[in-house]
Amino acid sequence: MEMHRPLRILLPIVVLVAAAWPSVPAGADDSAWSKGTATFYGGGDASGTMGGACGYGDLYWSGYGTETAALSSALFNDGAACGECYRVTCDDGASQWCLPGTGRRSVTVTATNLCPPNHELSGDDGGWCNPPRRHFDMAQPAWLRIAQYKGGIVPVLYQRTACVKQGGVRFTVSGSNYFVLVLISNVAGSGSVKAVWVKGSATDRMPMARNWGANWQSLAGLAGQALTFGVTSTDGRTVVVPDIVPAWWKFGQSFTSGVQFSN
Repeated sequence: MEMHRPLRILLPIVVLVAAAWPSVPAGADDSAWSKGTATFYGGGDASGTMGGACGYGDLYWSGYGTETAALSSALFNDGAACGECYRVTCDDGASQWCLPGTGRRSVTVTATNLCPPNHELSGDDGGWCNPPRRHFDMAQPAWLRIAQYKGGIVPVLYQRTACVKQGGVRFTVSGSNYFVLVLISNVAGSGSVKAVWVKGSATDRMPMARNWGANWQSLAGLAGQALTFGVTSTDGRTVVVPDIVPAWWKFGQSFTSGVQFSN
């Protein structure tokens, strides 16, 4: 019987990272884990996961790889969860479709997309991402690290974990002559951002507002100025990146800093 698949936000690529298959020791304390469910999407190469409601675009290029997930709205938090990392394991005590083996296999996924609710379906029959469900629609390669393809949907246990990144925080500038939109990506540690400020070489420091996903906006005229950013992660730490965007910047350019949050 064909299973109802959750819808996803798909907007129009990923350094493939080889990693060991971590496991949760048998008998481990589950009190540190929360319960949820998981499905998968995007195809065997995860090409169908590109874009997404966080705005990271080509996940291969931006370094998020194939170990990503679209979160239900209960977890996505209107984009505030973009970039967060979750350790997810199939609940082998509640499903026959978990991968067999010694210990419970786990995979760490990064939140890159929203799995929106489908109120035409009930939460236990296709509306997997309906509130208040805590659901991960995982990229297929990530799913196959913990569960069998034919399982379709499995109960999972999950927990937040630190994000490990290569290189510094990245800033991608877009917008128009009337506003600047900055995508902030490749954030280590908490992975997600709760506040940003920008200072042009000819302006004072000013706060930015979240526009959508991981994109932050300023309505100030900043063209022709070098830009310094202050980025505060959701765990309260702040990094300042001086003049990371040079005065000659143009819309569509990305600039990777030498500054990063500690894991």
